[in-house]
Amino acid sequence: MFDVPPRRLGAFAAAAVASALALTACSAGSLGSSDEGGKTAISLLVDNAEATVKTAEQVVGDFTAKNPDITVKVETRPQGTEGDNIVKTRLSTGDMSDVFIYNSGSLFQALKPEQNLVALDDQSYVGQLDANFKTTVTAGGKVYGAPFGTFMGGAVLYNRKVYERLGLQVPKTWSEFMANNAKIKADGKAAPVIQTYQETWTSQLFILGDFHNVSAADSAFAEKYTKNQAKYATTPAALEGFAHLQEVFDAGYLNKDFASAKYEDGQRMIALGEGAHYPMLTAAVANIAINNPDKVNDVGLFALPGTDAATNGLTVWAPGGAYIPASTSGAKLEAARKLLAFIASPDGCTSQAKASPPTGPFAVKGCELPADVPQSIKDMQPYIDREGGSSLALEFLSPVKGPSLEQICVEVGSGIRKAPDGAALYDRDVEKQAQQLGLPGW
Repeated sequence: MFDVPPRRLGAFAAAAVASALALTACSAGSLGSSDEGGKTAISLLVDNAEATVKTAEQVVGDFTAKNPDITVKVETRPQGTEGDNIVKTRLSTGDMSDVFIYNSGSLFQALKPEQNLVALDDQSYVGQLDANFKTTVTAGGKVYGAPFGTFMGGAVLYNRKVYERLGLQVPKTWSEFMANNAKIKADGKAAPVIQTYQETWTSQLFILGDFHNVSAADSAFAEKYTKNQAKYATTPAALEGFAHLQEVFDAGYLNKDFASAKYEDGQRMIALGEGAHYPMLTAAVANIAINNPDKVNDVGLFALPGTDAATNGLTVWAPGGAYIPASTSGAKLEAARKLLAFIASPDGCTSQAKASPPTGPFAVKGCELPADVPQSIKDMQPYIDREGGSSLALEFLSPVKGPSLEQICVEVGSGIRKAPDGAALYDRDVEKQAQQLGLPGW
């Protein structure tokens, strides 16, 4: 996973995180194990982040209003590794809640879905799911999850007022981006590119957010990378991300305090126009909306540009999934299927948006963003709608990610290490993790 604090990106997008809640002592089997007054009672397990619980409760309230013959009890679990272990243990013992919310991608694959989950291919809404999302919840050719939450983009947040004042156009290639930076620097009123290296995880966007361009150049890169058949240092498209880190530093385009600036400083600078570009996750927009609500629509978004305007597109992080464990059966299974169908419907999207402002487009066709979402979130939608306009981040396609990427990015982005050396160092960094995972070819 992209290592941001807290570890889960969905939790990170929330404005606040609830204090840890004790997992209920009741087992899933005893929660609603029999009909209550003629109603089918099921349980829903979610992590204890405040935003997650709030969204789950809103969805459950709206769902049961439409399905008065079903009751749903929301359970909570810890986040992080402890929560992962609880999910895996309860699945293996057959003691899982009737429905649970969990990550998509590599963590989903670790649940042994073909053994532990109910396939959803026979559900009508599966055809309406975004293709990128379906990839993250598919195992053995079958789909196992409905999207809970929205996509998040790894992109460039830009100040629209700066662009308007200087007559700049949104760039679709790296050369156009650098030309814009040159004009912004010559104007002297804003830093062309904001970096916030005091919080090292923020340094990774030029690499991780560039993966759409890597995938566009070599659609098999993720597969070859996982098999140790492709490297960052020896794949030109993959090396570009490291080169971009070096180029913006060498050109003098960074804010003067890039080494000491924090994430919150970057949010302020892009909102107020103190900086023109901030490579960042769209989760930052939620914080901008809280801290600078009158400026949030001054911030727009564009995908990290590559070498070819024709293939310009957005790298996205997929939402988590709602899953049904294999232990759910009978009337409970039918009720669980109805709950997932609601979650993956326009009504379900509306329900989620009421509880927590979206940090990106929904993964269900027919779901529309609320009219009042910030402009930068609206800017993501065309990329999602256009065929070939978006690609999953590498972490959803490969379990290989080294622990030292953020430190290496800081070194390259600070002029301490050259791009080719940084890429080669990162290639060595991933080896130990790949070997620990027992991946073939390592």
